[in-house]
Amino acid sequence: MYRVNDIFYSLQGEGFWTGTPMVFLRLAGCNLRCPFCDTDFSASREMTAPEIIEALDAAHPSLPGSRRICITGGEPALQLDAPLIEALHQANYTIHLETNGTRPIPAGIDWVTISPKEDFCLSGPAKGDGHPRADVVLPHADELKLVYTGGNDPEKWLSFPARHFFLQPCDPGEICPADGGDFRPSESVDTVSATLRYILSHPRWRLSLQTHKILGIA
Repeated sequence: MYRVNDIFYSLQGEGFWTGTPMVFLRLAGCNLRCPFCDTDFSASREMTAPEIIEALDAAHPSLPGSRRICITGGEPALQLDAPLIEALHQANYTIHLETNGTRPIPAGIDWVTISPKEDFCLSGPAKGDGHPRADVVLPHADELKLVYTGGNDPEKWLSFPARHFFLQPCDPGEICPADGGDFRPSESVDTVSATLRYILSHPRWRLSLQTHKILGIA
């Protein structure tokens, strides 16, 4: 059984595949707690792999080129396993995964996006110094998408084995007010302008925007 937060059909709003129709499978739960998290995990339902496939098929039209699924969360690697990957491939889905990179993932995923949270996660298994652990353990990815607050250092990630590097401005308006913590961007910081300036002077990075929020879609 898998704990599912939501299944819906929309456009990918971020990163390399921005604007591409996909069906989204949002799995509940996360091993980290970030100050800008905008996902509510309070509601979830348990589903089997066949039930997930049935819901995915019902969520979007059977059109050529539309059988892409983005598995996200939370942290989907907490639940994602080989049987679900196999079931999705048997149903002819191309599988995209969005992960914080702190957990191993099963083989067979067609596109892996890592969004590292080492700079600002608020909870998780403690390191020896008592601070949260959000270390990336995955050895490579197709795409690395880093949230930029204007204060964290993107350059350390350019040595990570990824094919594409995206910088995405943090949205201070999405900060969870109950989280607390000492690393949260101020609402007075224009993170979009800061991100643009950074990319213009560090051109290995490309801009990622949350276009689904701009458009007002899921």
